[in-house]
Amino acid sequence: MSKLHSIATAADAPIKNSSGIAEQDLARVSETFSRMRLMMGKRVFGRAAIAKTMPDLEVMHLDVLDAMRRIEGEITVGAIADALRIDPSRGSRLVSDLVSRGVLQRVASQEDGRRSLLERTELGDRLLMEVRIVKRSVLTSVLEDWPADDIEAFSILFEKFVAGFYDATAELTAMRDEQAD
Repeated sequence: MSKLHSIATAADAPIKNSSGIAEQDLARVSETFSRMRLMMGKRVFGRAAIAKTMPDLEVMHLDVLDAMRRIEGEITVGAIADALRIDPSRGSRLVSDLVSRGVLQRVASQEDGRRSLLERTELGDRLLMEVRIVKRSVLTSVLEDWPADDIEAFSILFEKFVAGFYDATAELTAMRDEQAD
């Protein structure tokens, strides 16, 4: 038996599961999630939107715009960096680039005039709209033959899954950051 074969066999061995979740269900979700991650890693939606509106942007710029939609309260460079789980200096460079390209603009905080807040410009709104159009077009083509009840159930369960996944990975990230300190 080759070394490569023995490694693959060890990786495919069943993992002990004390959660009460059926192993075959965990395996199916894990495999499906891996396939989806690979597809999403290609960033098809974002790349298509960028190609139509601002071909010189990077996909990470779209991540900034998306993070801004999810931030509750004042939108600052620090809030964006936190939402994207990136270093504040990287967040600052991304924001500065988007400001210089006219996608974002800085405005003074109404609570503290010394604080700089960020908001999307008309160009930023148009870019986000193009991403939504591309995404919804693909999702429509995938879901159009599904029964309405299946779509509703999937949307609820998928939202629940992503929220739980986000929370679980946030805990892992926090543990990693604590170990780095």
